[in-house]
Amino acid sequence: MIKKHSLFQLFSFLLLISTTSFAQQETVPVFENGEAQIVEGFKDHNEWIRHDLWVDTPFNTDGDDKVDRMHVSVTRPKQTDTEGLKLPVIYVTSPYFAGVAPDVPGVMWNVEHELGAPAKEERVHPEVTRLGQRPIISNSHLMKWVPRGYIVVHSSSPGTGLSQGAPTVGGENETLAPKAVIDWLNGRAKGYTTPDGNEEVKATWTTGKVGMTGTSYNGTLPLAAATTGVEGLEAIIPIAPNTSYYHYYRSNGLVRSPGGYLGEDIDVLYDFIHSGDESKRPYNNKTIRDIEMKNGMDRLTGDYNDFWAGRDYLNHMKNMKAALLMSHGFNDWNVMPEHSYRIYEQAKKQGIPTQIFYHQNGHGGPPPLTMMNRWFTRYLHGIENGVENDAKAWIVRENDKRDNPTSYKDYPNPDAKMVTLYLNKGGNTIGALSPSQKKRQGKETLIDDFNISGKDHAMTSNSKNRLLYATPKLTKDLHISGESTITISVASSKAAANLSVWLVSLPWEENTKPITNNIITRGWADPQNYKSMTESEPLKTGKFYDVTFKLQPDDQIIRAGQQIGLIIFSSDKEFTLHPKPGTELTVDLNKTSLTLPIVGGKTAYKMATE
Repeated sequence: MIKKHSLFQLFSFLLLISTTSFAQQETVPVFENGEAQIVEGFKDHNEWIRHDLWVDTPFNTDGDDKVDRMHVSVTRPKQTDTEGLKLPVIYVTSPYFAGVAPDVPGVMWNVEHELGAPAKEERVHPEVTRLGQRPIISNSHLMKWVPRGYIVVHSSSPGTGLSQGAPTVGGENETLAPKAVIDWLNGRAKGYTTPDGNEEVKATWTTGKVGMTGTSYNGTLPLAAATTGVEGLEAIIPIAPNTSYYHYYRSNGLVRSPGGYLGEDIDVLYDFIHSGDESKRPYNNKTIRDIEMKNGMDRLTGDYNDFWAGRDYLNHMKNMKAALLMSHGFNDWNVMPEHSYRIYEQAKKQGIPTQIFYHQNGHGGPPPLTMMNRWFTRYLHGIENGVENDAKAWIVRENDKRDNPTSYKDYPNPDAKMVTLYLNKGGNTIGALSPSQKKRQGKETLIDDFNISGKDHAMTSNSKNRLLYATPKLTKDLHISGESTITISVASSKAAANLSVWLVSLPWEENTKPITNNIITRGWADPQNYKSMTESEPLKTGKFYDVTFKLQPDDQIIRAGQQIGLIIFSSDKEFTLHPKPGTELTVDLNKTSLTLPIVGGKTAYKMATE
């Protein structure tokens, strides 16, 4: 028989355990409308716990006898210590956190030389002055996510900042480095208090669920990590990510610079980010930049090869399972919109939860905070908010604000149908683009001159240096959604030539906003690669080659009163090499066509051009 005072003692003990447990968990994430809310107890940044560590990786790339360790910093609410609270992680990794090389004369490749010939001189290799102090690697994303109940983790990429190893710009170690950090967050890898010591640090304060985000290079690395299929990486939000270094520095066999960085190539980017240990730089430079990159990047032919294939994340997506929210600008001529589109398409094929957000501006630009919040809330906190049932595509229309996108069932718009337009003679002035093919249009010739910009080609009414063809003036708005394809039957007066195509809205309107009023989309190709990106051959003078390639994906409403203009020219002043002017390109109009993805197809085109 249990005595009454024993029952009282038992009740008191249980009450003590209950109230203690409650006190330990009194500050927790809060969710409304499927989104994590700012919690008062998480807001005060002065109370956040900040510390750093080094995580072991499975590789050694800097020539010593030790595996490389990645420098990691952690920022978390105090409740992860005081109340034993475990939270998910927003993880951002970058090669930029410790500074970059100065922009000095000669750092870019000289682009003024003949195609297939080496540059006239070697470029300059500037050194990075390393920045940053322990324990803080970066303050990015802290104010957005920590108050909402997340831990924010940063790391420097291999060979940058206080991380060991060598930068490889898309090499395997850049994929395995963030994987190692995620493994550490889940107890599968070791972390240490110092870069060379043995005192361990364990991530006891996290649930192990990780989401990654970042812009540009910082958006590339979440995709790289996701391709490993690492357990714990639940969701990624890459913003304007470079998903293939070939597509960044080449285009259909053509040596092409990213917009705004004429003459940049992968070795330039290597020098730009190499902020790691100064004593390791000579070895890294020799093995990575001066051997691997020099032998693989091939600025002579521009062909796709094993070097580039290894730096193309589309080739490595088989194991990927992290939920994917992509973000990109349709007028990003640095990291072009094809980068996100190609990954989005493959992710859908693999059955990965996927959404895409496109805006009408240039490089960068995250999705609205609500979209990001719902994505991370669903996949990191496990709140059933139905985000996986939301519209697949969100597109900011031309005059709307970025936080007010229009939803669509998918991208491209499912109602878009391909409409083929043919070229009618008169391209040195303005020939016609027509949905009906007229026979015996003949051949027309342009003379290459890199000094003339694409904008100038669009604005002149008569030129021997380009061919221009245009639709009738639109009587109604016309919606283009998807990838346009062009087939050009072309002959060259030389063994090599640039081939550039712009699709523009005419008349060209100066000083207008947004930029979409003028440029619809663009594309570039090397006629020597008419068979494939991996195979090129010298052009035989006067012989016609059929070159087919896609222009950059777009989703744009062309306003009534405008014309859609197709510009065909050779060297693009802003993007391609600059051979000596004078190469002649001749286009066979009877074998050349442009296919546009038009919402409503032929019917919509007909109604808009009547």
